Amino acid sequence: MAKRDYYETLGVPKNASDDEIKKAYRKLAMKHHPDRNQGDAAKPAEEKFKEAKEAYEMLSDPQKRAAYDQHGHAGVDPNMRGGPGAEGFGGFAEAFGDIFGDIFGGQRGGPGGAQQRGGRQIFRGADLSYAMEISLEDAANGKNAQIRIPTWDNCTTCSGTGAKPGTSAKTCTTCHGSGSVQMRQGFFSVQQTCPHCRGTGKIIPDPCNTCHGQGKIKNNKTLEVKIPAGIDDGMRIRSAGNGEPGSNGGPPGDLYIEIRLKKHDIFERDGDDLHCSVPVSMPRAALGGEIDVPTLGGKASIDIPEGTQHGKTFRLRGKGIKGVRASYPGDLYCHIAIETPVKLTEQQRKLLQDLDESLKSGGMKHSPNEKGWFDKAKEFFR
Repeated sequence: MAKRDYYETLGVPKNASDDEIKKAYRKLAMKHHPDRNQGDAAKPAEEKFKEAKEAYEMLSDPQKRAAYDQHGHAGVDPNMRGGPGAEGFGGFAEAFGDIFGDIFGGQRGGPGGAQQRGGRQIFRGADLSYAMEISLEDAANGKNAQIRIPTWDNCTTCSGTGAKPGTSAKTCTTCHGSGSVQMRQGFFSVQQTCPHCRGTGKIIPDPCNTCHGQGKIKNNKTLEVKIPAGIDDGMRIRSAGNGEPGSNGGPPGDLYIEIRLKKHDIFERDGDDLHCSVPVSMPRAALGGEIDVPTLGGKASIDIPEGTQHGKTFRLRGKGIKGVRASYPGDLYCHIAIETPVKLTEQQRKLLQDLDESLKSGGMKHSPNEKGWFDKAKEFFR
């Protein structure tokens, strides 16, 4: 049966660019890949996949494409003009590798991010997470802290070999020491980690009783951590190389220390700003005057004007926290909380009653908020 035109096979015009040809091939390869077409559709899909592969191999090479444009299929027939040689494989391999990654989710350097070293697959260790709870003062000023984290040390019983003393590991008979095996996927093969030796290339017939063949035992170590000044809740500190160890000589993962701020007795943090509630007695709020308020750096004074109401906020500039990336510190917001006196004596109760009568006789001028509220209430019920 006569071959279809390569441009028609890929569904592109004859003046298509290299990128258009590559995109068309990728689309067809994804659609007709044998692993995506099973049963009765498998055979036709495989034929279309091969047809698209051949078309792309020819049109992705400038010399072969020129020969094909001039002489048709005869220009690239190996029996007539030498045909397609190895020199055109580079462009095809590049696109085919991309398709392979799209279909199987693979990464360059081996499955799951693995790399090759000496024929064996090596794997980077997993990252670890550690939650550290610190005080607001430590977050503001920074500190050096020590933490205990898990670590792995070479087993002293087997000297890190994983084999029982007096025995040794043997070359894996499945992968013959390479750490990987070839698996068939449709009409081509895929390299995967050996399921028997898990990429090590070795089998331990008699594992060490102490480490159970791992060659390592779990331990704990003390790590010094520098907490930078201004760090906030939820921020992370990265400690490179202190995660889990890699496999087959792979690099270790990292340790991420996540900061958690303890609840403070006085302050609440909002970014670089601090907020606190300041209790003030009713007479002091009415008469006004100077009061002391706490800050992270010591005491500060604020002047309360006469007639200060509950919820009034006073701002102290620069009395907050200087964040990790900030050029200047935040502010402290003091929220006035007027306290109603409790457990009154008879004399105190009489004084308050006299005060209340005196205030009422003066009309609403002593309670501007109350007057405004009653006016709104009357309007509401009208």
